[in-house]
Amino acid sequence: MSRIITISRQYGSGGRTIGRMVAEKLGIPCYDQEIITQIAEKSGFCEEYIREKGEYTNTGSNFFNAIGIGYLSGLSLQDKLWIEQEKVILELAEKGDCVIVGRCADFILQDKVECVKVFIHTSMKNRIDRILKYYNESEVPTEKSLEGKDKRRRAYYQYYTDVDWGIAKNYHLCLDSGELGVETCADIIANVYKSK
Repeated sequence: MSRIITISRQYGSGGRTIGRMVAEKLGIPCYDQEIITQIAEKSGFCEEYIREKGEYTNTGSNFFNAIGIGYLSGLSLQDKLWIEQEKVILELAEKGDCVIVGRCADFILQDKVECVKVFIHTSMKNRIDRILKYYNESEVPTEKSLEGKDKRRRAYYQYYTDVDWGIAKNYHLCLDSGELGVETCADIIANVYKSK
């Protein structure tokens, strides 16, 4: 049976970087952008749509989903995307041990494989500093914009899983990347994985 590390994270917390570091330390694959590419290839959705709608709810009306072709079958476009995302994540998990970043993988895989479920978070200041340093953002992030991303990600997760996103009891490890540093976070996760 595969053993999977799932990394859920706040935007700007370094979760993606930590996931890659953990995978490198353990010599196993890390799937992040690769999931988006595979979903696009299999579903026909464009990567930009998947990147935005695969972890976030719509901010406005559901009108645009309602007029989509999928609505005629009782499913919104976002529902169809969820189904495709779930299939890809399950296929990746079947291939063997790996790290999967985001996309509700912790929920999708929880009863199917052995998982180490991780949540990466940090303060607003640390998130803004990290985004300014490492992300190719066209606008300087504000606390309000990050709170909005958190709210949309939380709502998406709640809608599709009926579980609270970012609540410690739902994860094996919750790590503050700003206080601990990404290298230490990666070491902790790798050590927990090895000890299980």
